[in-house]
Amino acid sequence: MPKNSCSDCRLADLCLPYGLQINEIEQLASIIKNKRPLQTDELLYAQNDQCQSLYAVKSGSFRSFIINAEGIEQTLGFYLPGELMGLDALLHGRFSCSSVALETASVCELPLSRLNDLYAQIPGLQHQMMRILSKEIASDREQILLLGHRTAKERMATFLLMLSIRYGALGYSNTDFNLSMRRQDIANFLGLSNETISRQLTELSKAGVIIVKQRVIQIIDLNLLKSIVEPCYREALAVN
Repeated sequence: MPKNSCSDCRLADLCLPYGLQINEIEQLASIIKNKRPLQTDELLYAQNDQCQSLYAVKSGSFRSFIINAEGIEQTLGFYLPGELMGLDALLHGRFSCSSVALETASVCELPLSRLNDLYAQIPGLQHQMMRILSKEIASDREQILLLGHRTAKERMATFLLMLSIRYGALGYSNTDFNLSMRRQDIANFLGLSNETISRQLTELSKAGVIIVKQRVIQIIDLNLLKSIVEPCYREALAVN
């Protein structure tokens, strides 16, 4: 059995091994490269780097971002354990964005050359990859629908609800979690100012929706948080 076996990983049902047989999971585990842990603010890969591997987050979290021709940085999203990074590079063979660790983090490296070989041997693996790609596309579309032309309050509430759902899927508490990303990263992602982020967190706290303790968020009324977001979601679906 490989040193870091996918069979023993608590994230297996969220990652590429999902739906595979034990022997197929062992085949997949055999190609994984073990990388040393990354420290806070350390790059995993940079925009325009040649893509030779995909990366599954094993622990910690990451931020993806691009830097445009004017040198302005734009945060594209955040990755949590069990999520696959590098899918943006599959089209042209180069990463279209950079990925940086938000805290001490580790990844499973999946060399593309060996992964492609496995597709022929394990049909279910290709199906799972398509499932992950489809989920990524759906997530991007939902993000555009929910964050576009929304008030600061709605954007902040949406961001917290998305994190709640994702942490819940990981088996963690969906009402008590740590914001590993800095407020300036959240602001950049949501298209708001740092001051607005702080103000919206304060207002949600005063409204009895959340409790904020430094980087720890405790959602004390999940239904109230959903009530802020869901009308926006229904409106966006109606328009589309």
